[in-house]
Amino acid sequence: MEEMVDERRLTTEEKALKINLTSDIYGCFAEIGAGQEVAANFFKAGGSSGTIAYTQSAYDMKVSDAMYGAASRYVCEQRLVTMLTTEYNTLCERLPKKQEVARFFAFCNTVESLNYHKTNQGHGWVGLRYQLVQGGEFNDIILHVKMHDNSHKAQQEALGILGVNLIHAAYFSTDDLEEFLTNLVHRIPRDRVEVDMLRVSGPDLGLVDNRIIALNLVKRGMTDATMFDLSGTVLQPAAALYKKNILLMRGRFRPVTKVHLDMIAHGTEQFLKEEGVREDNLSVIFELTLKDLTADGKISDKDFIDRAELLESLGYTVMISNYLKHYKMLDYLATIARGQKMGVIAGIYNLHTIFDERYYDNLPGGLLEAFGIGFGHNVKMYVYPAINVDTGELYTLDELAIPKHLNGLVQFLKDNNKLAAISEFDMDSLKILSDDVLSKIRSGVTSWEQDVPENVVKAIKHFELFGYEKKKDSVVNV
Repeated sequence: MEEMVDERRLTTEEKALKINLTSDIYGCFAEIGAGQEVAANFFKAGGSSGTIAYTQSAYDMKVSDAMYGAASRYVCEQRLVTMLTTEYNTLCERLPKKQEVARFFAFCNTVESLNYHKTNQGHGWVGLRYQLVQGGEFNDIILHVKMHDNSHKAQQEALGILGVNLIHAAYFSTDDLEEFLTNLVHRIPRDRVEVDMLRVSGPDLGLVDNRIIALNLVKRGMTDATMFDLSGTVLQPAAALYKKNILLMRGRFRPVTKVHLDMIAHGTEQFLKEEGVREDNLSVIFELTLKDLTADGKISDKDFIDRAELLESLGYTVMISNYLKHYKMLDYLATIARGQKMGVIAGIYNLHTIFDERYYDNLPGGLLEAFGIGFGHNVKMYVYPAINVDTGELYTLDELAIPKHLNGLVQFLKDNNKLAAISEFDMDSLKILSDDVLSKIRSGVTSWEQDVPENVVKAIKHFELFGYEKKKDSVVNV
């Protein structure tokens, strides 16, 4: 513990110097778009001749194409991976005997920093391919960053710090995820650099679940949202949703039930009727918020993975966010959608919260400001009915029970294609409540199996998810 505290106090120069003085760490740098800021820190620290084989940049697109092949996009993950592969292989081919005494690395980035007129969002892809063990196979650490400093120079400086942090953490902190993430963003707070995707792979990092890394990025406030696909591969939201129409469903999914699938199936059917929305340009996302992941004041990694694996088994992309309020989530997605359509599926009882004016006391314009932010974009909300908890009757958008002075707002949203009822639904599914299903699973009452999809039943049993125990199979159905 003493050593960990000392390491976190190291300055950028001290970290670079420590790497330079570690005789078997040896590699190269290739930086595009924001200067040789990372490599410069190692040169300034001293002792770099034993660490740096070479550095290079390729600012001209023609030069970049000559080095790495033609590209339609230069600041993207594919370009970064090509750079890592090219530079690491080049190093190995040029200096084969050096591998006998050194652990090789290739650090690369491709970055769009703030332009002269300050009309763009600085962002970039940063990666490290490296040997943790001499003579071993390489590992990869790939991340995407948004840079929030309001000057080109400050963004360059932040990138330089991040790069040194990454190389230092990769060699000295990978045995502890908390320590690794802390060291990665040391001296660059969130208002300067936001890490919204981080993925690791390789023989020395194979035990790290990238979904847990994604969860921790949000938990620690390093970003507000990140996502992963049905294979568990962590994705950068803006890249994964590029030119896609987005259909979002928020919930706890603890566990996924037949009612969730009915909501998404019929909600998707209606969203596909919107002009320009097709199956080939549609991305369906299941979102889990930190609040929905919290139980007893803390977030359980196992409970999170349980839910993630069930959603993945159904073929859906999962997003984790810190956006408790709907309008904030929609505002975030709008920066990604950029003119594409967005749909949100919500249960009728969720509207009670959405139309609760107390929910927006933090905004000067209150509910109207929130609705302007949320519904001001190209978005439409699809409302799924429920069984009225008091009367036992069907409860739909037409019977929405909110304060009378807000009824005009509801009608306005309907008239302007912002709010619509999901007209087709399975009446039998409406009685299913996730909390009841969870209670049945934990108590060994087998009737829960009727309320969830067949492949979810198999997954819960096989992996013993949500407190399911195989020894309870013999309990009589009630």
